[in-house]
Amino acid sequence: MSPGTWWLDALGWAGSALLILSLSLSNVLRFRALNLVASLALTAFNTALGIWPMVAMNGIIAGINVWYLWRLLRTRDDESTYEVVAVDPRSEYLAHLLRVHGPDVERHNPGFDLAEVLRREDPPGACRVCAFLVLRGDETVGVVVLCDGGDGAARVELDYVTARFRDFSVGTLVYRDHGRLASQGLHRLLASRRMADRASYFTAVGFHREAVEGQDELVRDVRG
Repeated sequence: MSPGTWWLDALGWAGSALLILSLSLSNVLRFRALNLVASLALTAFNTALGIWPMVAMNGIIAGINVWYLWRLLRTRDDESTYEVVAVDPRSEYLAHLLRVHGPDVERHNPGFDLAEVLRREDPPGACRVCAFLVLRGDETVGVVVLCDGGDGAARVELDYVTARFRDFSVGTLVYRDHGRLASQGLHRLLASRRMADRASYFTAVGFHREAVEGQDELVRDVRG
């Protein structure tokens, strides 16, 4: 490496490293963003060396990444792209989904136990559990589980998004569907106190802080 070209070698190595790193990411948005940076770096590197087939390839890859990033950002909480489906909280599919993603669910929703939440329905009327799936085509990308104590104020016991869509606030699709929630007899949502460390997320999806029975709560009202 000559003194005048160290930056060019560094650019090539950095682009290659970023390309490899991007391929290890499961998050679709982060993959596209990092792959775009890598392809731009490699385009510049190969342009400086005059390797035009590699310039063309990496330039096309960069364009493809720009296209997909635009689509992902434009539809990140688009109701025509995602669909909310109410499911039986005791359904085998929901149990299977939570089991498959168990470690990740625990990491982002520590202390959540569907069986424990369902036990709150005994005796009858003590709690009513509602579960919603957020779908993108035939892929489940999010799960929201609510527990209504009988007064129309439901606790958000689970708000989980799969790793591929972790940068998308798909839970808001459930929270802003006031007609669906009101039809369940709900007029207010409260974040579980287990989720105190996710206050910034809940604030971003429309919750606000409010004193409820002497305690600071994250609350979102449901319009009828």
